[in-house]
Amino acid sequence: MNRKKHWWLKTALCVPAVLVWGVLWCMASGALTGQAELADALGPALGLPGSESYARWPLLPDAPTLQPMAELTLDTPQFFAMFWNTCRLAFPQVLGQILVGAPAAWAFSRLRFPGRRMLFGLYIVLMLLPFQVTMVPNYIVLDALGLMDTVWAVILPGVFSAFPVFIMAKGFDAVPHSLLEAAALDGAGPLQTFVRVGLPLGIPGILSASVLGFIEAWNAIEQPMTFLKTPSLWPLSLYLPQISSSALALAMAASLVMLAPAVLIFLFGQKYLELGIQASGLKE
Repeated sequence: MNRKKHWWLKTALCVPAVLVWGVLWCMASGALTGQAELADALGPALGLPGSESYARWPLLPDAPTLQPMAELTLDTPQFFAMFWNTCRLAFPQVLGQILVGAPAAWAFSRLRFPGRRMLFGLYIVLMLLPFQVTMVPNYIVLDALGLMDTVWAVILPGVFSAFPVFIMAKGFDAVPHSLLEAAALDGAGPLQTFVRVGLPLGIPGILSASVLGFIEAWNAIEQPMTFLKTPSLWPLSLYLPQISSSALALAMAASLVMLAPAVLIFLFGQKYLELGIQASGLKE
């Protein structure tokens, strides 16, 4: 009976996995398909002139070509400019989340002070609020500081996000009290305990928050759309919608290249995500 339940569970999990991999396969094969073939396959769905019958997607392109990738890398300089813009927005956010969020998470996890529970509850509420709710207050503050239409208008709200603090606090909860007591007996102060004990043992939670923060920052579209008006500052998330239906092959190639860093970061940090989840459920 257990084997039968295990088989059904694996089968049920395979269905969403196949759907996800199917989308990735279509993107990868589309990046190796010529514009004419893509237009013929997807024309009916996109309403392209001269399209007939039904939209279809071949498992493999009839005539594989590297022309879309060559056009993207050699004839589309604005793509690389926006790729660099995305890096300028994503990496500082992750670094800032670690520098700001790790001490705050340690304080919530290990320090006891008046109003701690209420303040942490406020962090949870802020974490649950969608961007549409905080958009207007952020806009007013950034405009008053003169940061609108600069990269800091996107970076600073991301740095002070509540979600990384919540993830790292759960990671710090797994640090044994016995180690903290031993550090105190050795004469370590609160800062030394945090640096020498908390940070090394809280690495799974910190890396988990970093991976999730990077993926969110890399794929962000609402924040740049709201706070950045100059096209030269736009990230890739705002560049892809600008590609017209007459350049389907270029859009597929650009989507594949944009997806690659997020996938690599996730694959690198997958074990740390698992460790962070496990650590958050451990008790001394």
